[in-house]
Amino acid sequence: MIRKTVANVTDALVGVQDGMTFMLGGFGLCGIPENAISELVKLGVNDITCISNNAGVDDFGLGLLLQKHQIKKMVSSYVGENDEFERQMLSGELEVELTPQGTLAEKCRAAQAGFPAFFTPAGYGTEVAQGKEVREFNGKMYILEEAFKADFAFVKAWKGDAAGNLIFKGTARNFNPCMCGAATITVAEVEELVPVGELDPNQIHIPGIFVQRIFQGKDYEKRIEQRTVRQK
Repeated sequence: MIRKTVANVTDALVGVQDGMTFMLGGFGLCGIPENAISELVKLGVNDITCISNNAGVDDFGLGLLLQKHQIKKMVSSYVGENDEFERQMLSGELEVELTPQGTLAEKCRAAQAGFPAFFTPAGYGTEVAQGKEVREFNGKMYILEEAFKADFAFVKAWKGDAAGNLIFKGTARNFNPCMCGAATITVAEVEELVPVGELDPNQIHIPGIFVQRIFQGKDYEKRIEQRTVRQK
């Protein structure tokens, strides 16, 4: 059995360099790899490209990297609640590639499955289609989208074992699963790391073949982006 456990987040991020492309799982602030992001801030890597559904908020998640101007380019589906993201985009400080959310997910999944590209109707007739191949299938127009190419994928799971098998909890099962195996190296941080054999095989969402490094995360804040409660 191949053991993929590393001691901590520092060991998990060995090889990270300036100018690389990173995938980061999560949706808003749900299921984001908090430990990996904090380590990227600490390492001070610059000129990076981040592929993530959005960029968190000003003072948390990818917002921490934006604050220090470590991100050169964001590939996202929307700006979300991050005012600094919006400011840098409008001022031209940050290159932004806005991508339809389903296309973003499929570009990850295609990379995971080893497909170089796929056709989708999303974005046809808009700026999204500019410069891309267009074909007609059964009377409907589609554009060609290429799969992502990334150096590292950082994902967050609820439970994992030493072989890299992962279980995601609730809505944290968003972009995390499709980013596993979609980069040269996939790093998984988990809330609970268990020995091989303790996870029910029927409950595993991602098999260990898609993960190269796994470590036990700590100090999770799990912030809520927009808390809405019922009035009493």
